[in-house]
Amino acid sequence: MITLVRRATALCVLGAALAACGTSESPRAPRPAPSAPSAAPSKPSRPPTLAPGPAGLTPVFEHGPRTAGKTVALTFDADMTADQGPRAASGEHFDNPGLIATLRRLKVPATVFMTGRWAEEYPDAARSIGRDPRFEIANHSYSHYAYTDDCYGLPTVPRDRMRSDLERAYTSFRKAGVRDAMPYFRFPGGCYDEAARKELTAAGVTAVQWDVVSGDAFATDADAVARQVLDGVRPGSVVVMHCTRSAAPATERAVRAIVPALRDQGYRFVKVSELIGTANGRA
Repeated sequence: MITLVRRATALCVLGAALAACGTSESPRAPRPAPSAPSAAPSKPSRPPTLAPGPAGLTPVFEHGPRTAGKTVALTFDADMTADQGPRAASGEHFDNPGLIATLRRLKVPATVFMTGRWAEEYPDAARSIGRDPRFEIANHSYSHYAYTDDCYGLPTVPRDRMRSDLERAYTSFRKAGVRDAMPYFRFPGGCYDEAARKELTAAGVTAVQWDVVSGDAFATDADAVARQVLDGVRPGSVVVMHCTRSAAPATERAVRAIVPALRDQGYRFVKVSELIGTANGRA
């Protein structure tokens, strides 16, 4: 009998049968197991963007703060126009896997401004770049047609189709398997005016230009490209280069010279999103 009483008392102490012990206290809800999360995981924050400019125009970013440390962003335009499919089919290479491999080997973060047409032509490459945490993919339009008149001979996107051209690129990225393309846009040819900025306002993107022109487009002298970059870089710089073998055949060799030289000068390579975040005071 004594043993039975002790067992009943133990049950009461443990709270497993409070009602049976003659108490009016309601049973407490069971606690989660120690390994169970106590709250839902937080969602990743939205990438930093700039506030709209005067009259709500699409903001334009050219470089980061000059006094926030020796950082530099290498950016690469993956260009392919909407009408270059036949050239790709005949063997012209608009991709540059060797350049991407070199950036990975050198552990260099970078931002790739990609056209939607490029992502359609090279979906595996687009997906690989987009899923590599070292890189980020941003929008370079779908067609690589100009958003102003008289832009290096490029065909022109009509004003009423500018936003849809931009949004079509994001659709192409998603179809290729790119999950998190950035809300950054680079005008084809770097050409824009107030009318173009107004047309893109509702898209909510930050336009990203540059302050260092590498000169790699159609260049064959990698040393000359490297010298031009090294001469132009300042803290917070955005360097524009290209990720197309046919149009920029010397870029990969130039990068192999640029990266160690800038590191020797104390520079740290970052993505555009970090520079924009620093500009917003979110570093």
